Amino acid sequence: MLYVNICICELVFIVWSYLFVKTYQLDGYDIKKFFNHIFEFKLALGDKNKLVFTKRLIRFLVLYLLIALALFILINVFISNIYLVLLNSIVVFLFCPVLIAVTNYILMPFEQLIKKYYIKKAKRKLGKLDIIKIGITGSFGKTSTKNILASILEKEYKVCTTPKNFNTEMGVTRAILENLDDHDVFIAEMGAKHVGDIETLAKLVKPRYAIITTIGNQHIETFKTLKNIEETKNELPLNIEKGGTVVFNGDSKSTLKLYKAFKGNKYLTNQPNSFAYAENICIDENGSRFDLVLDGNRLSISTKLLGQCNINNIVTSSAMGYILGISKDDIVSAIKKLSPPSHRLEVIKNNYATIIDDSYNSNVVGSQEALEVLSKFKGTKIVVTPGLVEMGQEQSNVNFKLGGLIADVADYIIIMNDVNKNYLFSGAISHNFDKNKIYFASTRKRQKEILQLLMIKGCVILFENDLPDNYK
Repeated sequence: MLYVNICICELVFIVWSYLFVKTYQLDGYDIKKFFNHIFEFKLALGDKNKLVFTKRLIRFLVLYLLIALALFILINVFISNIYLVLLNSIVVFLFCPVLIAVTNYILMPFEQLIKKYYIKKAKRKLGKLDIIKIGITGSFGKTSTKNILASILEKEYKVCTTPKNFNTEMGVTRAILENLDDHDVFIAEMGAKHVGDIETLAKLVKPRYAIITTIGNQHIETFKTLKNIEETKNELPLNIEKGGTVVFNGDSKSTLKLYKAFKGNKYLTNQPNSFAYAENICIDENGSRFDLVLDGNRLSISTKLLGQCNINNIVTSSAMGYILGISKDDIVSAIKKLSPPSHRLEVIKNNYATIIDDSYNSNVVGSQEALEVLSKFKGTKIVVTPGLVEMGQEQSNVNFKLGGLIADVADYIIIMNDVNKNYLFSGAISHNFDKNKIYFASTRKRQKEILQLLMIKGCVILFENDLPDNYK
């Protein structure tokens, strides 16, 4: 009977732990962030995100469940009163987050050793290769710029890039160890949430070439100030190989500031009379057309990609491709063949409606761009969004403004989840939007029901951002 009780307790505990462990993983194994979400009741509810059983998570789960098992054994063996057993079992369940923290700190030294081993292995592998190494950082447009640049360089080189948005130290390390083979070029996307993150990545990759994309208030919750963001992005130019080259996308004041401060080999894009810029821009629902002025040469460009931000990313990528020896004809050809990446201003059409899937976008600039693109389409316009998060003290202001911008374009608004609904609603109303055309959906099922009610033939639906499960 004793063993049965212990087994039942452990099984119930495993089920109970699921949401906590999923939240812990979604928070990047960051205990501070995990407890913030616990206190804010932002557990990973729903099925948008699943547990990913990485080696690290498996190690964590084994130790975590062993500690829980030991506690259940102690409770059941040494406490005979059934009510005390029940009481202590409840305590264990209530302190599930604490057990996660304890397990995390026990494993931390071991995880650090594993991390150092793989990073050292990746550095050693990179050091033996005679390849072109390019680092890309910025607040917005890193992944798009990386993908566009890879398409251009593939005209002459065999290119390896960090997959998807694998832009952390371990993500880049994994790309080097698992994906890099007999390639000519390695492009590393470099992301950051804290000062020093880019310097760490630059010292890992040691790039000779770099691109700085648009810089703005992304991850302001962790960076605190725009100055900290600028200094962090500047860690890439300051840590490239001696004699290396940096291309700056000059469509933001912060990137221009870094360009002016940098003393090495540098090129500026997306400013009048700079090394590369776009003129005569025409954007419609079928794509974008413009003249690319590149090192004094005028190239006629057409692409399926939509929006000014994508045009700026194309211009910057073309500049780097040109610097690395790609011909003007090959640049034009590569751009023409570009396809929108999944969930980033991806247009999906059928005989009844058009969907603009921008669900992977989670920043202010990208949201404004998506709404600008939506305005180019004809038909009834429906925007589905949960707003933007991790905006720190600007959370309310950013989403209030976003609500107003949506109201200027949309015919109907569907606000998902609770985290920003009041800000978005108030912002839309402040632009004289009909409140009867604003809907709230706390689940995907409800969202689908509202869409079925609103959709008419020829309508256009923009899905803007998609929060993870730990946001209500």
